[in-house]
Amino acid sequence: MKRTASFFKSALLVVSGSMLLTSCFMGGSSRPTSVHPGAVSTATGLAYNDEDNNGFMVNPYAGQPEGPNLRFIEGGRAVIGSYEEDVLKRRDNIERTVSVASFYMDETEIANIHWLEYLHYLNVSDSSREVYMSALPDTSVWVSRLAYNDPYVDHYLRYPGFRYFPVVGVSWVQANNYAEWRTRAVNMKMAEDSGEEYAETDGRIPLESGIVLPNYRLPSEAEWEYAATALIGTQWLDENQTHQRVYPWDGHALRNPYGKEMGYFLANFKRGRGDYAGIAGKLNDGALITSYIYEFPPNDFGLYNMAGNVSEWVLDVYRPMSFQDFDDLNPIRRDGYMDETRNAATGEQYYNSDRENNPEGFTSLITDEARVYKGGSWKDVAYWMSPGTRRYLDQDSSTATIGFRCAMIRAGSNY
Repeated sequence: MKRTASFFKSALLVVSGSMLLTSCFMGGSSRPTSVHPGAVSTATGLAYNDEDNNGFMVNPYAGQPEGPNLRFIEGGRAVIGSYEEDVLKRRDNIERTVSVASFYMDETEIANIHWLEYLHYLNVSDSSREVYMSALPDTSVWVSRLAYNDPYVDHYLRYPGFRYFPVVGVSWVQANNYAEWRTRAVNMKMAEDSGEEYAETDGRIPLESGIVLPNYRLPSEAEWEYAATALIGTQWLDENQTHQRVYPWDGHALRNPYGKEMGYFLANFKRGRGDYAGIAGKLNDGALITSYIYEFPPNDFGLYNMAGNVSEWVLDVYRPMSFQDFDDLNPIRRDGYMDETRNAATGEQYYNSDRENNPEGFTSLITDEARVYKGGSWKDVAYWMSPGTRRYLDQDSSTATIGFRCAMIRAGSNY
């Protein structure tokens, strides 16, 4: 078929007009991004936010909002695991190289005032009395038959002087429940500030809204250890690190080597048998029990008390072989995966850590209810303050030495 010059001219005008239209929609020569998606779909050409024609709604988005008390932890490669002598001979956290995606973490431990706020809102909401009672910390964790800790039993949680001391007597389960409540509370406040209204019953704000935060949660063990070690401060020639860290600060000593604070301890821990704080007039860490959540200098990520004060719950179930059975990107252990075994008589497969569903075939002292906690506490010697050390406890148990802080993913990030 013979095509005239006028045909090609018309086609060229159509193509040129289409390209110009697309360029206008996309803000000149720039490419669409999450923050600036353009006015029309690059896949269909259909207009966004065209309510008259029931168009697809693309809400404004300026990046993940800042969550209260959170610090940004830039992800990357790290060698995690214990650098301390394995005094218990467990060999359950041997060094391995992993990559951890960027995330956010609370700059401080959750304090008594934060937990009292939580209890208040549970009490005034539609929550049942049972829910409120289940959220109460176990203040009896301070009780000792051979010590006069009675004042802490009655006063530690509620007396105003202890407001910004870390909450203790909280189980892993309670910490997770708090994180769920906190997610709802923060997102409702953000929706209110933006002029939006959502039903308070379920607390669900659409992810597409652009104003919602991801869930607060406990950090994984890898995230916690990565954030505690804070090797961002040891960079040299871009791709190298000058040294590892035994503790969350530079050097291998427990005292501050710099300035006017030289010689003072950098964490709240037990110096030795019977020595929790030093002598009167020269208290070395200033705390016989827990201390103010901002008491000591933060690490290079801006996180306070990642060693000492209280140990902290993390998401992971405890497995002695976590260092061997792991994914090298965002590793975590959270169930009985890879713990399978078979009944020799029936051939039935089950988890040897599943006490509830397999009581007769249960063969392990480690269960899916055993959760890892990290970091040393006010009652621990310096050995436990090294980020690579790890211990475990039943998820329904609590002590006067374990608290927690929350973490959150960085959504929309590829690093």
